[in-house]
Amino acid sequence: MSQWNVLYDVYERRLRASLVGRPIPRHVGVILDGNRRWAKSIGFTASQGHRVGAGKITEFLGWAEEVGVEIVTLWMLSTDNLSRQSDELSELLAIISQAVSALSQTGKWHLRIVGDLRLLPEDIANSLRQAAQESPSKSALSVNIAVGYGGRHEIVEAVREVIRDAGQRGESLEELASRLKDSDIAEHLYTGDQPDPDLVIRTSGEQRLSGFMIWQSAHSEFYFCETYWPDFRKIDFLRALRAYAQRERRMGK
Repeated sequence: MSQWNVLYDVYERRLRASLVGRPIPRHVGVILDGNRRWAKSIGFTASQGHRVGAGKITEFLGWAEEVGVEIVTLWMLSTDNLSRQSDELSELLAIISQAVSALSQTGKWHLRIVGDLRLLPEDIANSLRQAAQESPSKSALSVNIAVGYGGRHEIVEAVREVIRDAGQRGESLEELASRLKDSDIAEHLYTGDQPDPDLVIRTSGEQRLSGFMIWQSAHSEFYFCETYWPDFRKIDFLRALRAYAQRERRMGK
């Protein structure tokens, strides 16, 4: 074992020791950013970068499960991404479909697709649905795959569902408006039956949410990491958990 590997292992053990007895986030959201820039930096194509990034997911989920995280939401394709050039988008959609199928085939995690699959090509949407259906119905770690996802789009869809439900009950818009609560909208979000993310991690150095879970992340802690997603290491994840454990969560109080 090289000296570098020895030092890495020592540092990882120190990070893990610092988490003993400290709070671990129940739900972690991850913005998997930097695949294209990572690829460009070493002379790879964008598709090669996306493939390497997809290959990182299983490893990351293993780390999350190991420390006791219960839910992970992975943002793999935004509604904005759907405007990319058709060739790159087609390749990216195929990579995502293959990656989600591979996750399902491990039999380790319950998968849920969050996003508007109506925005995707029918074959890709069907593949994602099938992968989710074939994943275990229950698991210690549940995984949300955000594809065709945008926070504003999600809220608009939730409001539409609230209005439709009210109409089916014969309720007027005036009646709905007079009694509408934030919980009415929250329960119609893609993750309406899940706790909000405690921690949101974004890789690649960008320090913004870009529309990721903007309703659910109102009281989340954010951790921005300079590392591109394909280079994201276990120590980067442990650092994010350490930063989370050191913060005082006031939940708006």
